[in-house]
Amino acid sequence: MEGVAKIGGFRYENGAVYVGSWNKDGRRHGYGHLKFRNGNRYDGFFEDGLFHGLGMLTFSDGAKYEGEFTDGWFHGYGIFWRADGMRHEGQFCGGKMWGLGLTTFKDGSNGFPRYEGFFQDCKILKTIKCPEAVQKAQKIAFMARNYKE
Repeated sequence: MEGVAKIGGFRYENGAVYVGSWNKDGRRHGYGHLKFRNGNRYDGFFEDGLFHGLGMLTFSDGAKYEGEFTDGWFHGYGIFWRADGMRHEGQFCGGKMWGLGLTTFKDGSNGFPRYEGFFQDCKILKTIKCPEAVQKAQKIAFMARNYKE
């Protein structure tokens, strides 16, 4: 990746540990793994210290997100699984469900009426079929989950 100056690890004062690539300014940049003291873990790409590009964020409670990040936020296409088994596949903006997507509940249902369509600020605004957005989210999540250096 362009801008990578070195590869190595660092243990932060707050207990977080990072192993991966760094830029010349000493910021996480390129591919790496960041484990937080609370058990949360990010595996993926960084840009200037922030989650950026494909990545996988796993929370200590069992929730996770696989997909695209921008400036540290879920942003683009991806899949978010809540710890209770609910998942949302589709578009995200600024860390929220925003754009086309499909929500599936723990029991495998999609709600009634079906929670498929256009979401804004985590709320469904318009129900429409959007299989292309769901398929793209699944593809991006698969790529994030299976990235090999």
